[in-house]
Amino acid sequence: MSMPFYVAPEQMMKDRADFARKGIARGRALVAVRYNDGIVIVAENASETLRKVSEIYDRIAFAGVGKYNEFDQLRVAGVRAADLKGYQYSRDDVDARSLANSYAQMLGTIFTHEMKPMEVEILVAEVGLVPAGDQMFHILYDGTVMDERDYAAIGGDAEAIIARLEETWTDGLDRLAAIAVGMKALGGADREIPLDDLEVADLSRSNGRRCFHRLATSDLT
Repeated sequence: MSMPFYVAPEQMMKDRADFARKGIARGRALVAVRYNDGIVIVAENASETLRKVSEIYDRIAFAGVGKYNEFDQLRVAGVRAADLKGYQYSRDDVDARSLANSYAQMLGTIFTHEMKPMEVEILVAEVGLVPAGDQMFHILYDGTVMDERDYAAIGGDAEAIIARLEETWTDGLDRLAAIAVGMKALGGADREIPLDDLEVADLSRSNGRRCFHRLATSDLT
């Protein structure tokens, strides 16, 4: 009887993390920027049908990078979980923190126990009734959760994008300025992203009960 090939747990986790990071890096990044009336999400996405940014619930948005079929599974699971909790209890009980924790448990279990981890990073954003209630949670492929406050970037070039956001973001931006900051952060100094290759949505306190709104190319123009 042959003995199974042994791999140290540390090496196995490192290999899985490297595999997931390479898959995520092949996709295009996105940013979320807080402004005076909510949160705007700007993604580089040439497709008009395969959306990276979607509505989860009344005041909550979901954004993902990496393999589309994998982060879309997570989006659907989040919609179902939010609808069920809102039906069983109250719509006000559905919040981004509990959704982020659910996503973290799901991704952590898959990363630890499955042969192949999910090649995704996701962002869950919630706009509060007042600016102090705005929340953004960045969840990694291994289930790590990071609480972001003013801006966030996910995807392959996230570190460079965050550095550009640190230089350009200021408190009190309006929606137009926040979109411009997000576009410049994604493109950098030497590249301007065509409007047709952008997917932009916002969560606005002034939109009524359902705060999510997707901007068309004509709106951006």
